[in-house]
Amino acid sequence: MGKLFVFSDIHGCFDKFNTLMDKVSISFKEDTVVFLGDYIDRGPNSFEVVEFLIGLKRQHKNLIFLKGNHEDMFLKYLSGTDRLVFLANGGQQTLESYMNRNIRTNDGLVPSDHFDFLESLILYHETEDFIFVHAGLKDNVPLKEQDPEDLLWIRRSFIESEHDFGKLVIFGHTPLPEALILPNKIGIDTGAVYGKKLTCVELTEMEFFEV
Repeated sequence: MGKLFVFSDIHGCFDKFNTLMDKVSISFKEDTVVFLGDYIDRGPNSFEVVEFLIGLKRQHKNLIFLKGNHEDMFLKYLSGTDRLVFLANGGQQTLESYMNRNIRTNDGLVPSDHFDFLESLILYHETEDFIFVHAGLKDNVPLKEQDPEDLLWIRRSFIESEHDFGKLVIFGHTPLPEALILPNKIGIDTGAVYGKKLTCVELTEMEFFEV
């Protein structure tokens, strides 16, 4: 059995992400890596982050990519809906990141492999011991019946909940000064895009890595 690594919200902070990847010793043939979403927006290098993740996905099998609320907003923007919501939540930095690459397609600014990657993102992932989700869960709702809006956006009611979800829930979305470690959940968004830390946790030995 390999190790199980989980990365928190990158938000276009490609330099921090690269530094953290160098710090964490991952054996991609044996280990599993989960990314909790919010790869884009607010930070300066969303294109580079997505491009790097696509490259990883092409080379390795044991990778899980969750959808964050920011990817959801980007897809809605690209479909022509809720454009102002995307722009008001750091989307302008993402658009500039793509424009700075001077890559244009017949459909606009986003290469087809980037669009396919965004479309392929999943809302949650479950193992024998853990539930991985971007934002959190609602109490007393079976996992398969959870509202996508909650999986992508829920905050306080989930974080303050003492509900037993059956498995330890690993989540990002809500930036915290330090990783949150509670009996029913672990939150690892530590505010990288706000000048704070980018966090990865290896769950097999419960080891935290930060830059």
